[in-house]
Amino acid sequence: MTARAADRARYDRATAHLDAPLAIVDLEAFDANAADLVRRAGGKPIRVASKSVRCRALLERVLDRDGFAGIMSFTLAESLWLARSGFDDVLLAYPSADRAAYAELAGDPKLAAAVTVMVDDVAQLDLIDASRGGGREVVRVCLELDTSLKLLGGRVRVGARRSPLHSPAQVADVARAVARRPGFEVVGIMAYEGHVAGVGDSLAGRPLRSRAIRLMQAAAKRELAERRAEVVRAVRAVVPGLEFVNGGGTGSVQHTAAEDAVTEIAAGSGLYVPRLFDNYTSFSGRPAALFAMPVVRRPGVGVVTVLGGGYPASGAAGADRSPVPYLPEGLRYDPQEGAGEVQTPLLGSPADDLLIGDKVWFRHAKAGELCERFDALHLVEGDAVTETVPTYRGEGHTFL
Repeated sequence: MTARAADRARYDRATAHLDAPLAIVDLEAFDANAADLVRRAGGKPIRVASKSVRCRALLERVLDRDGFAGIMSFTLAESLWLARSGFDDVLLAYPSADRAAYAELAGDPKLAAAVTVMVDDVAQLDLIDASRGGGREVVRVCLELDTSLKLLGGRVRVGARRSPLHSPAQVADVARAVARRPGFEVVGIMAYEGHVAGVGDSLAGRPLRSRAIRLMQAAAKRELAERRAEVVRAVRAVVPGLEFVNGGGTGSVQHTAAEDAVTEIAAGSGLYVPRLFDNYTSFSGRPAALFAMPVVRRPGVGVVTVLGGGYPASGAAGADRSPVPYLPEGLRYDPQEGAGEVQTPLLGSPADDLLIGDKVWFRHAKAGELCERFDALHLVEGDAVTETVPTYRGEGHTFL
């Protein structure tokens, strides 16, 4: 029996009393992935990206481990909810225009002490001030650096279109603007190199493309390490008491942690290890989060149909954004139908061994987005479900 077949047998036994659709997290795999992230971080603390987890119980579990400290959130409303729930170090990774949430933040000492907001434009400070509603608490600010690699005099850009702050002088100018403004304090810098951390460099059957990605990433890492160090020096000249410099992501943990200028690493997807993280030479993880759909039809030889399953991930549309049939091994989509909204036909010889009501296990393309489809995660240890915990959705929250 292969390791994957053994996992399937365990998951089927663990959930035999549960009807699909359902989602699980294999705690042995989750904990092993957490340990591997800590190893790769080389002693620097890891701030957990909540959008890749979206379950308070699992955020608490990983933050109880040595090597993890703080949360990187994705909306201001989520940040405040987490702070009210007892998480005392929440860094909002994206600028917000949530005026009501800013009013709450500026009017509550506990929230203001626990939450740091993201800024890359003075206009964002204007919006926050206009939203205070009389609240006078000092708002903690993190400045985001654009990490993109610019070539040929800027005519070629590699990397996500995020912050407009690319040079040390630009970041330092905004730091000075914040420092001069009453009611704000610069406490950190963030720089997420998504073109390194979020792009696999070992694509099956595409050796030339894989080599090109590795060459690009090597150049990007060199350029960013130098520029990030210059940015930190420039900002520290304005804000000597800077508390943290955050960088990285699951795919670049060890590379970013090696930079002296970086004080902490961000990671989250590496806990669940969705399918988009299968194509990396720098690390490998164990799939920990899966969902199961029931077989509801047997249309013919080599075909079964499962209920639903059309859970695409965000990003540029393509086959890599679809979930992948994982267990039993050897199933594939019908190219004419793909993953369907209410039913999904699956092809392959393993279909002939599946009965009505059997479970087919899938892996989602991206990590936390799976939790927008399920209100609970069944936590599996060995061949038993030991606990069932709510996702954000299960607690009544869909923040984005």
